[in-house]
Amino acid sequence: MGVLSAGLFWERRDVPGCEHVRLDAQNGLYARGTVLAAEPVEFACHYEIQTDPSWATVRLDVRSEGAGWARGVRLELAAGRWRVTTSEQGDLDAALVDAGHARAGLPGIEDPDLLYGVFDVDLSGSPLTNTLPIRRRALLTGEVGVSHRVSVAWVLVPSLEVVQADQIYTPLGENRVRFASETFAADLTVDDDGFVTDYPGLARMITLGRGSS
Repeated sequence: MGVLSAGLFWERRDVPGCEHVRLDAQNGLYARGTVLAAEPVEFACHYEIQTDPSWATVRLDVRSEGAGWARGVRLELAAGRWRVTTSEQGDLDAALVDAGHARAGLPGIEDPDLLYGVFDVDLSGSPLTNTLPIRRRALLTGEVGVSHRVSVAWVLVPSLEVVQADQIYTPLGENRVRFASETFAADLTVDDDGFVTDYPGLARMITLGRGSS
């Protein structure tokens, strides 16, 4: 795809960092973005997401990199099953241990069949990926207070380990959606297109001439 007409930018609240994405949302979503963060180690994460017209994810391609290491993971949905391919260079574990953190899991997932029935991806630290179930389930026009459980492929950044996770989204009305997992909950504020403008404790959107989506 050529030049993308819409852009979004978030400033991180939890750690020094930001996210910038260019996208087209006319017929599902196609997006290319970059996440920059200083924790748990300094890294850049570049991603590409494509959904079908119903906003179900069909492909996610991610690469994270820092001083002395780089990792990649690609998730592709084909015939109802996820195919996962990975790459790794250098030593992320050494960088994490030097920074006082635990070692990372391996990129990808050992058994891709654990992702059977997954229609959404969740890139940790990225407000963009919260939009996927919001749009796919049409939560902004759904009944207020009715919860929707979704199964996601949760991609941990910067390790790019992939985990199947269950999440709950509940429309609250007035462009607010409650997001919850087993150990966490936050009330997200979104715009009329379902993109997160405020994620308490994580990020807030900065409007810099978004363009048309």
